[in-house]
Amino acid sequence: MNSDFIWMNGELVPYEKATVHFITPTLHYGLGVFEGIRCYQTPHGPAVFRLEDHLKRFLESIHILGIQDFAYDLQTLRAATHQVVLANHFTECYIRPLMYMEGPMGLNMDNSRPKVGIAALEWGPYLGEEAQQTGVHLMVSSFTRLHPNINMTKSKVAGNYVNSMLVKTLALRSGYDEAVILDPQGFVAECTGENIFMVRKGVLYTPPLSTVLEGLTRDSIMTLAGDLGITVKETMITRDQLYIADEVFISGTAAELVSVRAIDYRTVGEGRPGPVARALSEAFYATLHGDGRHSAEWLDYVAQDALQPAS
Repeated sequence: MNSDFIWMNGELVPYEKATVHFITPTLHYGLGVFEGIRCYQTPHGPAVFRLEDHLKRFLESIHILGIQDFAYDLQTLRAATHQVVLANHFTECYIRPLMYMEGPMGLNMDNSRPKVGIAALEWGPYLGEEAQQTGVHLMVSSFTRLHPNINMTKSKVAGNYVNSMLVKTLALRSGYDEAVILDPQGFVAECTGENIFMVRKGVLYTPPLSTVLEGLTRDSIMTLAGDLGITVKETMITRDQLYIADEVFISGTAAELVSVRAIDYRTVGEGRPGPVARALSEAFYATLHGDGRHSAEWLDYVAQDALQPAS
């Protein structure tokens, strides 16, 4: 997963030198914000999927957290993303911006200064190639998703993902591929790094934004479903509704779109990707690689002169 360069606070730095000090609030308290973004090969060169939308959410997450005096705007971060993809000679990669805090130990955010890095890594499908073909087996976790008044759940705060790591690790140790996390009221929220969809009698259901992170892949899938004439409803879902669904699938930047073959040892539908997931997957991957209806609006083609100094 290594790369040659990481963009750090305005300049490209060799991979092994892209470091922060041990005494940093982000390391000790989880006070950071990140994004996950993907770049894909297309007939017109590498293109980043919904880059400006991801960076907008990145900046919104920083704002939600209450960070002041963040020095970088969206267009600067966009140019930096292009630079790091080009510098590493990638045609397809996973991109990770991270806002981290530099300053003394202690819980006062105002004593620290926000910094930013952007890495690009070669990273295949998060759940593996086989999972995309055969589907995954989920468990319903005993851990609960964070209550919205415990932490800022609409911000991709690094510390929030301790919850996801506990859930994911337990799922893997228990022999599952992933896990469903319920909200504090006991309704289905999402997975450890993915949104979740359910098909029942031709209708596509997904939990509402009040319950989940506003996933950009989620939004893309819902748009593509509308293009295909599939009715989409955002509604609260119970775990037993997932058991009797015709199809269940999950979506996210790292995982992309993956069907669910079973949940808690209960086969979902026919135990393999169903017709709705297959149709959406075909439309989604066509879009990612430049051949879809929304490719023109969702793909940000990497500027080949991004590494050239400004005149």
